[in-house]
Amino acid sequence: MKLTLPALPYAPDALEPHMSADTFSFHHGKHHNAYVVKGNELLADAGIDADSLEALVVEAAKVGGALFNNVGQCFNHEFFWNSMSPNGGGAPSGEIAARIDADFGSFDNFKKEFVNGGVTQFGSGWVWLVLENGKLKIAKTANAESPLTAGATPILVCDVWEHAYYLDFQNRRPDFLTSFVENLANWDFANSNLTKA
Repeated sequence: MKLTLPALPYAPDALEPHMSADTFSFHHGKHHNAYVVKGNELLADAGIDADSLEALVVEAAKVGGALFNNVGQCFNHEFFWNSMSPNGGGAPSGEIAARIDADFGSFDNFKKEFVNGGVTQFGSGWVWLVLENGKLKIAKTANAESPLTAGATPILVCDVWEHAYYLDFQNRRPDFLTSFVENLANWDFANSNLTKA
């Protein structure tokens, strides 16, 4: 299986003013693309057989090192692009709304836990909404790790590496995470992932 750089699911300026086209030119066009290029170089000699990116992440985790870092980042970034929408943010609807109320007590409690999870992820990493043992919870991962390697199902993610927000928010990670939940979170994508889980 070869890695590919997927097209963004919206125009690069579609998330402005919450995420700029300049951020996407670096983050998608340079960072994500570099993981694709390096990942394919490493996969050429790895002898891994996988029929999906998710399966490739799990297999690459068994090898570890640079191979896993690049493959894992390809999955994480693709999931992040889909976790945002020009019409996203605010309170969810559908099954995800009911599950958030049941497992977090309220959407406001979820929002506090999600933002706090991202703020307290030291250094580079990700904050996820995951389904684990039949319950929604907040998970944090460092570097290229993802819930896939811990047996949980990813539902939604926000990237908290500095290159994800620095051009737009500088060092204000809490503001970036709050903006993600209030303006960008793709609840249709979250509902879809919940349905497939």
